[in-house]
Amino acid sequence: MASARPHDSDSSDDNSKANGKSADRIKDSAQQIWLAGLGAFAKMQQEGSKAFEALVKDGAGMQKKTQQAAEETLSQAQQRMAGFASEFGSKAAGQWGKLENIFEERVARALEKLGTPTAADMAALQARVDALEAQLKKQQAHGGAAKEAAPARASRNATRGATRKTAAPTASAPKKTTLRRSKAG
Repeated sequence: MASARPHDSDSSDDNSKANGKSADRIKDSAQQIWLAGLGAFAKMQQEGSKAFEALVKDGAGMQKKTQQAAEETLSQAQQRMAGFASEFGSKAAGQWGKLENIFEERVARALEKLGTPTAADMAALQARVDALEAQLKKQQAHGGAAKEAAPARASRNATRGATRKTAAPTASAPKKTTLRRSKAG
C-alpha cells in the first residue's frame, strides 16, 4: 500500500499543474478580451465623429425618400378624390336632368288639362298668322281693298277658334228660368 500512495501524490501534482495552466490561459484570454474592448473604444472615439456624420447623412437620405413616398401617396389620393368628385358630379347632374324632365312632363300635362295651347300649337298658329299676313299683303298690293274685308274677318274668326281648344257653346239656346216658390205659410 505504501507504493500506491506515492503514486497518488504524483497524480495530484499533475492535476495542480494542469489547473494552474488552465487558470493562466483564462487570465490571458480575459486580458486579451479586455484589451480588445479598450482598443475598440479608442478606435470609436477617434472615428466616432466620422461615424456620426455618416449616420446623419444616411438619415437625411432616408428622410428624403420617405417624403417623396408620402408626396406620391398624397398625389394619388388627391387624384382618386378628384375622380370620385367628378363621378359624383356627373351622377348628380344626371339625377337633376331626370328630375327636370319629370317636372317638365308634369307641368305639360297640367297645362294640357287646363286647355292651354302647347308650344307646337302656338308655333302652328304663328305660322298660319304669318301666311295670312303674307296673303293679305299680296292682296293689298293688287289693289283689292273691297275683297279684303271679308277674308280678313274670316281669318280673324278662324284664328280665335284655333286658340281655344274647347269652345264654349254660343248663346243660341234659350236659358231656362226657374221659379222659386217661397214657403210662406
